[in-house]
Amino acid sequence: MLTRQFPDDFLWGASTAAYQVEGAWNEDGKGESVWDHFAHTPGRIDNGDTGDVACDHYHRMPEDVALMKSLGLKGYRFSIAWTRVLPGGTGQVNAKGLDFYDRLVDELGKAGIRANATLNHWDLPQALQARGGWPNRDSANWFADYARVVFDRLGDRVAMWATHNEPVVASLVGYGSGVFAPGLADQSLGYQAAHHLNLAHGKAVQIFRQGGYQGRIGIVLDLHNLVPASDKPADRLACQRTLESAQGIFFEPIFQGHYPAYLMEWLGLVAPRIQPDDLQVIHQPLDFLGMNYYFTSDISYAAGGGLLKSAQKMKTLPAMGYTEVGWGIYPSGIRSVLMRVKDTVGTLPIYITENGCAVQDTMGDAVRAAGFVEDRERVNYLRQHLVELHKAIQAGVNVRGYFIWSLMDNFEWASGFTPRFGIVHVDYATQKRTPKLSARWYSDVIANNCVTE
Repeated sequence: MLTRQFPDDFLWGASTAAYQVEGAWNEDGKGESVWDHFAHTPGRIDNGDTGDVACDHYHRMPEDVALMKSLGLKGYRFSIAWTRVLPGGTGQVNAKGLDFYDRLVDELGKAGIRANATLNHWDLPQALQARGGWPNRDSANWFADYARVVFDRLGDRVAMWATHNEPVVASLVGYGSGVFAPGLADQSLGYQAAHHLNLAHGKAVQIFRQGGYQGRIGIVLDLHNLVPASDKPADRLACQRTLESAQGIFFEPIFQGHYPAYLMEWLGLVAPRIQPDDLQVIHQPLDFLGMNYYFTSDISYAAGGGLLKSAQKMKTLPAMGYTEVGWGIYPSGIRSVLMRVKDTVGTLPIYITENGCAVQDTMGDAVRAAGFVEDRERVNYLRQHLVELHKAIQAGVNVRGYFIWSLMDNFEWASGFTPRFGIVHVDYATQKRTPKLSARWYSDVIANNCVTE
């Protein structure tokens, strides 16, 4: 048995997102978000589920923080619901909504848990969507004004800020394919939204620097491992297009000050409209990169593969298989991505802000009586990924922390409540929380600051 010890100051945490856990969708002055609107539209979400109640975290926040403390978490990554703070997206601040996050940050402080807040986890105010949403250039200023309000209230106590979580989802999945909110399907809108999300990020970072707030600021990108299916030129170029569209369209302007030239040429008239000074605003020095990793995929050329003419096939290991949402389990991919990213960001601190899996671990009657979920598949998944993460650290990648997705079972977007990613089981009928085997295992990892293989 090999023990892999992590650096002394390594930050162990867990993540959630506002719409997935908070509930209270229209309480205490909260406005409607695009996800409220989308989930209330018949046919959009599996089983007709909504996040109206979700995990009721809005009402159960103190006990949830106490649960985090009992697990030994050192950090908690959460998102702020824009519509809870500014119900109309702009204008009047909702005191009760902002108070909730004030109390949350205070509770975390009392528990000795570092607050890691994300400003945008996809839940744009519906009132702003009615004004054009992210494809409207004004959205960058709307977001900057919202960021200032939150920084002013919480900036003295939040250790880490992220401007956006996985902006490719809000843009290319929300506007480009329509699978997620706001449910539009126009590639040109999707790429224009991507540019304005980048611009909004840059403006928010500028405000953070100008305000002299405490803490650090960065962004969270989903950096999956996309590799060519073969050495054929067609497959390699298909992979390049796919990688640049899914990742490079954010990573390159933010960290290198330019958009991927090959992708922009390929997109032609679908490419976003960019004004002369935009890249200067976007390319702001950051304090860290948040990286979400879930899978590795082979990318091949496909004549019928849409705008990018590509097809994706999940890679997995025979002994690992697939998760409940069909994602192949390929732990070494996390190390491959980290090594690639290091070539660009150098010694910039990197945090794994999401990594986890959905497995079949719902509570049957026997398990409920025992009060325990024996999710050994999840434990194995997490262990293997932490081993690969440690190898990356040994190879010189400056990884400073790891946040499991997710703290507890929750509303999993268009898939509703069926997939369970949590290390804590949630009985949605009673809202009872029950730590799974993975939670106990993770507590031991944190306590000993190591993983064994």
